[in-house]
Amino acid sequence: MMEISHLSVTYPNGIKAVTDANLMLSPGEIVALVGESGSGKSSLLYASLALLPRGSKTSGEVFLDGMNFLSLPHDRKRQFRWKKVSLVLQGSMNSFTPVLAMERQFVEAMQEHLNMKETDAAARAGELLEEVGLDRKFLRRFPHEMSGGQKQRCAIAMALCCSPDYLLADEPTTALDVITQAEIIDLLKRIVKARNMGMLMVTHDLALAASIANKISVMHRSRIVETAERDRIINDPKHPHTASLIRSLRTMEEEH
Repeated sequence: MMEISHLSVTYPNGIKAVTDANLMLSPGEIVALVGESGSGKSSLLYASLALLPRGSKTSGEVFLDGMNFLSLPHDRKRQFRWKKVSLVLQGSMNSFTPVLAMERQFVEAMQEHLNMKETDAAARAGELLEEVGLDRKFLRRFPHEMSGGQKQRCAIAMALCCSPDYLLADEPTTALDVITQAEIIDLLKRIVKARNMGMLMVTHDLALAASIANKISVMHRSRIVETAERDRIINDPKHPHTASLIRSLRTMEEEH
């Protein structure tokens, strides 16, 4: 189980981005963290992996199968980020070095973290691309030679290359068209089920969260104000901010 316990984040400029956040993620489960822009969602995600800007202050604990990740030395954190928990960034271009072909990027990650031979890593990269619905020929392409959806599939494949137990995804469908968004969401659901992974997905889109998540956590002004099973959140919200989000969603649905 992945457990975020009493996590708080303050940036060097004094802004408190996350306040006493608690969240649990089990294998095979998808939890969506929703809220408006600036509510602290992405800050919580990056803080849980110790990837905040230099000078940021973090308190609290992040347990990965009983071990406090935040207490580990730097080198152990690097190992855990790929082998135990991995990240899909917001905006697929942020995931890649633009001047390297995809095969090189996959191979480097697996050589660094799994000590694999280059030929074995390249073969594994091809298998991962096929798992996310792409042909192996995409390994020869550079990031700029692919569409947004293709790059995002590659980003997901790279996040899986060390077979982590948990996947964190920061707005994984940002800037994608509606059809491609639906394809990526279906892909993520399929991967979580097939690999029995736990996935925490950050999104501002409540409708999207409801389409993929088992549980939804609602964040407002740096705090997680409500967490519950998806159907309970949608049909019987307890917190006023959650109720406001649900009303807005239903108004939009009625207008369309």
